[in-house]
Amino acid sequence: MRLPIAGSRLGRLILVLNLVGLAVLIVGALAFNELRRNLIEARIDSLTTQGELIANVIEEGATRGAPLPVLDAELARDVLQPLFIPRSLRARLFDAKGTLIGDSQLSVDRVEEHELPPARKRGQMVLPWSSAGRGPDPAVAAKARMALSTEVQASLRGQAVASLRVSETGVRLVSVSIPIQHVQAVLGVLTLEAGDVDQIVADQRRAQIPFILIAIAVALISSALLNRLIARPILRLARAADSVRLSRARAISLPDIAERDDEVGLLARALESMTSALSARMGAIERFAADVAHEIRNPLTSLRSAVETLELLPEQGRARLLPILKQDVTRLDRLITDISNASRLDAELSRESPREVDLGRLLTDIVGLYEHSPGGVAVALMPSFELTPAPFLVTGREGPLGQVFRNLIDNARSFSPPGAEVEVTLRRVRDGARPMIQVAIEDSGPGIPPENLETVFERFYTARPKGDGLGGAAFGGHSGLGLSIARQIIEAHGGAIHAENRPGAGGLVLGARFVVALPEPGR
Repeated sequence: MRLPIAGSRLGRLILVLNLVGLAVLIVGALAFNELRRNLIEARIDSLTTQGELIANVIEEGATRGAPLPVLDAELARDVLQPLFIPRSLRARLFDAKGTLIGDSQLSVDRVEEHELPPARKRGQMVLPWSSAGRGPDPAVAAKARMALSTEVQASLRGQAVASLRVSETGVRLVSVSIPIQHVQAVLGVLTLEAGDVDQIVADQRRAQIPFILIAIAVALISSALLNRLIARPILRLARAADSVRLSRARAISLPDIAERDDEVGLLARALESMTSALSARMGAIERFAADVAHEIRNPLTSLRSAVETLELLPEQGRARLLPILKQDVTRLDRLITDISNASRLDAELSRESPREVDLGRLLTDIVGLYEHSPGGVAVALMPSFELTPAPFLVTGREGPLGQVFRNLIDNARSFSPPGAEVEVTLRRVRDGARPMIQVAIEDSGPGIPPENLETVFERFYTARPKGDGLGGAAFGGHSGLGLSIARQIIEAHGGAIHAENRPGAGGLVLGARFVVALPEPGR
């Protein structure tokens, strides 16, 4: 399964930065937990070695009696006293019954040190030592004595015992109990305690400070990077979008963000494209409104002139003026209808979901509508429909595509003389490596001047040959929006449309041809 962040540069960056900080903490914790364990184990090994040496000395110098030897408590204390035992260690001697018979902290040459309490102010009551909070907790002391007794009893079985426990004053200790043996007989136990465990832990914590600082630095750096790479650019995009919304700008333009090769750059490019398209659409609407105003003004001016003249003309002149009035009204009606269709085109394209459309079936149905239509110009399908058994499928909207082909056929019929035939051809072609379906609609009219092959697709272009001998080409019968609407629909479907002339022998023009090319789906 593909991870959601597999193709995300920012997603990978965020993941890596977070994992780096986490890895620093994990490595530091694992390394120093291992170090702590190693330090404690090393301390236990050191105490065990020292304890075995002292136990051997005591066994040699304080054992008496045969064949059942016993440990002489007095001699054992005398042997223990001159031994050099560091102040951080405490040695205790126990006899075979587990009774304490010697303690290095009770030696006569040792001076016990205690921190004095704060000086008492005048009139202040002196609290007992234990109630002042400086004496040992009875519960802790009892628990410590129980742990020591358990350790000694375990060592009396003839095995060295090491443990990490708490002293009577609440200090953590590393303790080693070594049995004092003569051959196989256990005569007593020597216990060595080291009270520097807290110091070891404190040193360990201090050693972790650099790792903690590094983890904090990584988190701060990652936060700063994320703020700079994500938060700030998105804030700039939001402000630019607000500027567009408040009409202070027509489009978002942030080149430094759009050039980025990540999701923020993709978002910036998408917003720039969207706002540029909206700006172009607004410009097109403004131009369309201006063109509409200009086109409507012409028939309205003609109507106003005719109405103003109508009252001044005699009855015979009024009769000649009435057809002009009817033409202007027809032209206005045609303009308003086509303008309404053009204004609704975008909404219709967005409202209907694209689906597969069989152009062969669609064109067959459309051509069938012209079998009995007036005008004297027939519409025929060329045999290419039957040469390919596979359907001519495109992805699009059937309604707008049908409107395109009806507009093109109506336009071709309007330019063809009575008795002529409009030919509709459907075939597969290739535009480079891209397979396309091509629809060609040919008429038998006068053709299109070469300089107007592109102009005919502009809005309100209605240049036609003089005379009304062509079917449906009477003045005012066309608004000049049909071909413009056709191009807009075809381009919305990813296709293209162009006009060309049909060449004949001797350079003659046999008529015009409109060619529509639409991409095949999934190819």
